[in-house]
Amino acid sequence: MELKPQIIKKDDKNEYVVLTYKDYLKIQQALEDYQDLIDLRKAKAETINEPSIPFSDVKDEIKKQDKKE
Repeated sequence: MELKPQIIKKDDKNEYVVLTYKDYLKIQQALEDYQDLIDLRKAKAETINEPSIPFSDVKDEIKKQDKKE
């Protein structure tokens, strides 16, 4: 992600950053994606010892249900 910030100084120290709205939205989306990743990893860790069902079994079960309807 390439940003083009404008730095505003106060007393010769960096004090503020001005971003384009487009850059702001990019940062906001990246932060939301990162939070989603954290939540996913947490949920995965919480269920690591729970039994799982192979995806192929799930597909077969769905097909059986569709045939019944």
